[in-house]
Amino acid sequence: MIKQVKEKFEELFHKEPLIILSPGRVNLIGEHTDYNDGFVLPAAIDKKVILALSANGTHQCNVYARAFDALISFPVENKKPAQGWINYIMGVVFYLREKGYAVKGFDAVLDSDLPVGAGLSSSAAVEGAVGYGLTKLFNLETTKEELAKIGQIAEHNFAGVKCGIMDQFANLFGKKDQLIRLDCRDLSYAYFPFHFPEYNIVLCNSMVHHSLASSEYNVRRQQCEEGVAIIKKEFPEVKNLRDVNEEMLKKFSHSMNEKIYRRCHYVVNENNRLLNACELLEKNDLQGFGQLMYQTHEGLSKDYEVSCEELDFLVSLAKEREEVAGSRMMGGGFGGCTINIVKAHYVNDFSGFIKEKYEEKYHKIPEIYVTSIEDGVKVDESGSER
Repeated sequence: MIKQVKEKFEELFHKEPLIILSPGRVNLIGEHTDYNDGFVLPAAIDKKVILALSANGTHQCNVYARAFDALISFPVENKKPAQGWINYIMGVVFYLREKGYAVKGFDAVLDSDLPVGAGLSSSAAVEGAVGYGLTKLFNLETTKEELAKIGQIAEHNFAGVKCGIMDQFANLFGKKDQLIRLDCRDLSYAYFPFHFPEYNIVLCNSMVHHSLASSEYNVRRQQCEEGVAIIKKEFPEVKNLRDVNEEMLKKFSHSMNEKIYRRCHYVVNENNRLLNACELLEKNDLQGFGQLMYQTHEGLSKDYEVSCEELDFLVSLAKEREEVAGSRMMGGGFGGCTINIVKAHYVNDFSGFIKEKYEEKYHKIPEIYVTSIEDGVKVDESGSER
């Protein structure tokens, strides 16, 4: 695929490009914790965006997307969003320049083997590719943290999506066979080993996207804030659910609205689960880690109520299989994927079983993606022979 991107670039622009590989991400544990100032545990994966680019000595940015067979040009001084995929690129260019970095005109070709809409953060992979690529191309003195923040603000203000920073962070800071424990309060982070060569990370796409997703996401944020406002009255030091422990929360089990209490209960437990999960990884205890994934799913389904029948069914199927260490829904909820840790030797059996049972029940064939944990965004040094 890298070879095709390079060839397309040379055909369109008649020069040798710099090639950037920019991965998607998974999040193993720590769901709906980011906006509560909590922890997340993402990793970069082997599915990625490929960006070929070169300076062109003008004020024009020319970007060809192979997936859409579309070439779009815009002036480097552009300040306004347009329509569609180009916004992710325009936004990064705009915010780099706004911060005083000397970004000039460039030519680019973009492609990806990331499935769109599967919750693997293809948008953050594009932002990371462009930010990192322009940094290398024009020798800008940016930091990875700064590029993550630029990707996030570009997505907020150019693409109109109010995302957290986890996706951009995982894309830029990812390391092979390592998970990143990111503290969403202060962006401090630590790496934890995830080197289990006899296992694969397998994603099962439910192929459903219930329309509740965005509206309910906002409702959950609001419910968490309501819970914090109540807890604050007795514990004024609490700024966010991150600051609440189980003992504190128990004091409100009768006085707090039952639904609000369950939302808070999930988030407080999920933060604890994530910290326990990191301890288990340090002991190489994948089975214990997998059990925590099942607990996370149970919490997301029953306490936080962001799962759906299809996701619950996929997790229940995984639970039947001895070769699966752990499984849960991943992402905002109401559709999308489950993430499963499956013995590599049995991946084909597992995939066949899931497809057969799911199609039988829902008359849809789930897409299955087998992934591994790889480095974050980087320059391709392979000589593009792939």
